[in-house]
Amino acid sequence: MTIRPSVRRTVTVLAVTAAAASAAVAGAGAASAMPTDFNCASSQVDTTLVAGEPGAGQRYASVVFTAKPGESCTLPGSLPVTLTGADGVTVTIDPAAADAPPVTVADGAPASMLLHWTGIEAPENQVSPVSVTVTAPATSTPRGDDFDPAITLPWNQGPVDDSAEAHTLTVGPVTAGAPAE
Repeated sequence: MTIRPSVRRTVTVLAVTAAAASAAVAGAGAASAMPTDFNCASSQVDTTLVAGEPGAGQRYASVVFTAKPGESCTLPGSLPVTLTGADGVTVTIDPAAADAPPVTVADGAPASMLLHWTGIEAPENQVSPVSVTVTAPATSTPRGDDFDPAITLPWNQGPVDDSAEAHTLTVGPVTAGAPAE
């Protein structure tokens, strides 16, 4: 049985096209996969609370996560934050943080998260928190007995308003890089 050259070319083109399409689909699935392994432990990152520039009663600070040498981990775009010693202050997540993508830090690279509050009330309507705690929820198997996703830092940013009108600390999304100066 002899196959005509035009049929042979058509079959060859279809086979090559199908193989390329399969490779593209497989590659697209891998390229679009979002990390879901939020496994940053306090032992993997150095974390600091860095003051921002105040203005017109507005106060800012950033929680900066810097991966230790040889370490790599992923933080979700939004992290839960609690204040100790500021029971009347409400901690809220900035709406922009709700859909923020995960951020991976590795080998000395930083990521940061902006905190915003007001500080204009009279002293009797302010509180000075003792500490701020950030928790990176682990969705993977912990890396050993030292796994601790909670990072607690002393609060060194002064008072936070705690009145009926002003009593909120807003937490921004986790972003790659150091905070803007």
